[in-house]
Amino acid sequence: MATTSSGGEPDHTTADREIVISRAIDAPRELVFEAFTHVRHLSRWWGPEGFTTTTRSFEFRVGGAWDFVMHGPDGTDYQEWITWREIAPPERIALLHGESRDDPNAFESVLTFEPAGEQTRLVMRTVFPTKELRDEAAEKYQAIEGGEQTLANLAAYVAELTRDRTARNRTTPNGAED
Repeated sequence: MATTSSGGEPDHTTADREIVISRAIDAPRELVFEAFTHVRHLSRWWGPEGFTTTTRSFEFRVGGAWDFVMHGPDGTDYQEWITWREIAPPERIALLHGESRDDPNAFESVLTFEPAGEQTRLVMRTVFPTKELRDEAAEKYQAIEGGEQTLANLAAYVAELTRDRTARNRTTPNGAED
């Protein structure tokens, strides 16, 4: 998938090495950003359909890391490591994602959280070190479908959070309904 540079022109330097996935999420971007930045939320939605996530350590700050295992529906465990490179609440996160801290095949991702009326447009742009690694991720690991499923899981989770918060806001301090 190709993307465009900030000037609107196609970025030909990375086009053959990248995957871009986006989704409109029916929630304000502050809430969508929060769901991406707190481990208590991530463990509830991260990963494609049928996957679960176990966090070993999590430190959300520039230079911090998220060390976790994704458990596939077939019982396969996938060791994962994310290092946070840039954090600009609530609009942008840049990260390096691999199997371990020093993975030579780690890929870079930039997530942007764009307000779209009452919704948030989340754009996830991932650039791999080589075209071959991008193709392997897309073909062998179904990265495009998995990314779309992951963002669908996020959308469903944020909708649940929104419903829960709305219900709590209807309750007065003494517990009675308005």
